[in-house]
Order: sequence, then C-alpha cells, then structure tokens
Amino acid sequence: MNRFIIADPKKCIGCHTCEVACVVSHQQAEQDNLAIEQINEQNFQPRIHVIKGFTISTAVVCHQCEDAPCANVCPNGAIIHNKDYYYVDQEKCIGCKTCVIACPYGTMEVVSRPVMRKLTALNTIEAFKAEANKCDLCHHREEGPACIEVCPTQALVCIDRDALDEMVKERRRRAAFESGADLLF
Repeated sequence: MNRFIIADPKKCIGCHTCEVACVVSHQQAEQDNLAIEQINEQNFQPRIHVIKGFTISTAVVCHQCEDAPCANVCPNGAIIHNKDYYYVDQEKCIGCKTCVIACPYGTMEVVSRPVMRKLTALNTIEAFKAEANKCDLCHHREEGPACIEVCPTQALVCIDRDALDEMVKERRRRAAFESGADLLF
C-alpha cells in the first residue's frame, strides 16, 4: 500500500515553504554540502506545487497511485516502484512527456536540468536534459518528506490509503450526525 501526501486547504497559508524544502532536500541529496545560496531559477524545480485560489491555497503533489499510469506508459521503464512509493530513474528518463499526459492528477512534469556535455576530449559545454519530475516522498531522508517537516501550519500529512479511507468515513459520520441533528429540531 503506497503512502502519499495530502494537503489541508483549511490550514495551508500558501507560503511555498514546502516547495523550498523540497528543492533543498533533493539538491542536498544529489550534491553534498550545497549551500542554499546556490539554488537559482535553473535548479529550483520542486516536486510539490502550491496553488493559490482567490480565497484558499493548497499544495498539489503526486498521489503515488497503486497502479501508476505514469509508470505504465513510460517507454523506458524510468518510473520505478519501490516499497510504497514511485520514483524516476533519471538515467533512464528521456523526457518524452508520456507520463505527464498519463497522470490523472496533473502532478507529473518534465523539467530541463543543466548537464555538461563533452564535445571533444578537451571541450565541454553546458546543455540541458529534459527529465520527468515527481514527488518521491524524499526517500533519501530517514525523517521522511521535507515538506511535511517544515510546514508551519501542519497542512501536509503523509498517509496511506487505509488511513485516508478511515478519515473519509469519520468525516461522513460527523457530517451525517450534524445534519441529522439539524433535522430533529
């Protein structure tokens, strides 16, 4: 059973702290001792996105689907299931965007990452490689997802489908009780 992150729009204040924590966490996992000052527009590519509406805001993140459509359509098998999450093997990813089209939640994206390409034995140039980008629940961190840890309002929670089903049942029971109480009077 896959775990995934849900956001409570009643608690989210739209501060984007989760996005920054995501980028810093993944940059540090890829490059040791990365200073926060080294993060710029080119490498600021969070795997969670805050969406702001007129009156509310919320974070949108991969749902870690049980039978993930993104993984099923990937021609290179670059989206891999590991225990209770999916991640993108960037060595296999060709940036074809089939996963973006297949994702029912719109949480997959293809981003451009700078890479150094060898022209000759002595010459290299900076080029860009298109790669799929999605939440991997910060599998490189023992503490779990960085976004959850830093959220100032605790709007983000990592749960599994069973826990979500229980939350839904409880909310339905409360709603039925509250509306039923109104009907009695």
